[in-house]
Amino acid sequence: MSVRARRRVTESEHSGPDERWMASYLDMVTVLMCMFIVLFAMSTVDQEKFEALSASLATGFGQEPSEDIDAVTGVVVPPDLLDEKGQDFADTEAAAAQQEFDELSALRDRLRQVLAERGLEADVTFTIDERGLTIGLVSAETFFTTNSTALSPAATQVLDALGSVLVTTPNEISVEGHADARGSVAPFPTNWELSAGRSTQVLRYLVESAGLPPAHLKSVGFGDTRPVVAGSTPEQLAENRRVDIVVLSDASEEVRALLPAAGAAQTSP
Repeated sequence: MSVRARRRVTESEHSGPDERWMASYLDMVTVLMCMFIVLFAMSTVDQEKFEALSASLATGFGQEPSEDIDAVTGVVVPPDLLDEKGQDFADTEAAAAQQEFDELSALRDRLRQVLAERGLEADVTFTIDERGLTIGLVSAETFFTTNSTALSPAATQVLDALGSVLVTTPNEISVEGHADARGSVAPFPTNWELSAGRSTQVLRYLVESAGLPPAHLKSVGFGDTRPVVAGSTPEQLAENRRVDIVVLSDASEEVRALLPAAGAAQTSP
């Protein structure tokens, strides 16, 4: 039997470059294009804010003249962004500052009235500034015995009167102790311990006896680092030796910065 020899078939080979990578590349480009189309479709442009920013930048670089500048926020206000009365954003913050000052003033008047009814107004001072309403318990000897954190009977009477009004305010309160420049004596190593101990005692009394919410109060001891007057006379030392009860304003920083001006405008003739 004869065996027919198999014929060897030679496969044809591709002589050009391999371009199969083009398919994967085109798929990737298509996916990226679809992703950017979806992102663009999801995004929205606030046309009003864009125009306001454009106008502010143009005015800031001198392309559009404007005489109105919001000095509080640092934003140049073009004429077309002013309201019907010609007032800018600073006027709105000034109005808010005036309202905040009026509320703090009303609280101050209520505290004064309660103290006056009990004949205790002589040893308490009131100041409204950018922090809020500061109630100063002046002359530490009236409220504490010498070199001690124990409250005197006069102190408890004043704190009872103040607490009856402060218990109704939602503002946070900072109780801050201060000492004069003289060095401390035993049992207090420094004026830090003495001032912090006195502020803590005032805070505890307001919470435990007057019923103020503990979450709204904090105690701070400043030692002798924040005197209100300079000098070493007995009167000057007594002014620096104090405890302040600060009803902190909850307004924005820009509005609080305008509180002193609001007070000056109210007291001016």
